[in-house]
Amino acid sequence: MPSPSELDANASVLAYWGSELRKYREQAQWSQKELAHRISYSTSLVGLIETAKRAPTREFAAKCDEVLETDGALARLWPLIGRDVYPVWFRPFVELEREARTLRSFQPVLVPGLLQTENYARAVLRAGRPGDTDEQVEELVATRMERQRILTKPDPPMFWATLDEAVLIRPVGGPQVMRKQLEQLLELVRRPRITIQVIPLDVGAHAGLTGAFVIASFKGSPDIVYLETAAEGQIVNGPTEIETLLTQLDALRACALPQSASVALMEKAMESWT
Repeated sequence: MPSPSELDANASVLAYWGSELRKYREQAQWSQKELAHRISYSTSLVGLIETAKRAPTREFAAKCDEVLETDGALARLWPLIGRDVYPVWFRPFVELEREARTLRSFQPVLVPGLLQTENYARAVLRAGRPGDTDEQVEELVATRMERQRILTKPDPPMFWATLDEAVLIRPVGGPQVMRKQLEQLLELVRRPRITIQVIPLDVGAHAGLTGAFVIASFKGSPDIVYLETAAEGQIVNGPTEIETLLTQLDALRACALPQSASVALMEKAMESWT
């Protein structure tokens, strides 16, 4: 790992943020260990963030501002980490996602991004982007965590997730990561505006085996669909295509277990990850 003094602050937004944290910490004449103690995080995490090996969360930035008395400087810089990190083809959907009143997602392989834990997201992004540096992956993890804030804002969208049971048993990140991920799904499904239904494996072939998609609905404007593909995502807004995917989603939800039974299946899967 490079030392903080060796890090080029101009190399990336993540490197710049880490250098600013280091500047404020050194002005306070604190070691990384002392800062970590005051904000209740590990010394290793502080070191990783200062050397751009790990992206800070918004909460981390706020705690650093509080103890370092920086008048919110680090929190104001934090949104820069997510700016322009998304691929060009994904940025329009991120904007639409923020405005949607209802999001209906189908995933045959992975937990939807809006429901992922940080470590699950890190494992998915690292595996899916073998050419990226660790720094680039961490920037994407941070922006994915930021996207999830739409589910906790004062007036969140309705979120309906239909998952294949394969999502619950694929060892993404290893047993500990999977257990924490399923614990989070079980916590999220208790919220009044989030529904998660699981299609059991014994259903066999079903209408969703061709890939994942999200249908976003808006107040006063037509639905749009985001299709996930191996190369890049695609936004679909043609009435015929949307009608076809709405019918496909109805068929998938007809195959899925009711939410109570889906919760029981998720609980059983969670216990298997020990």
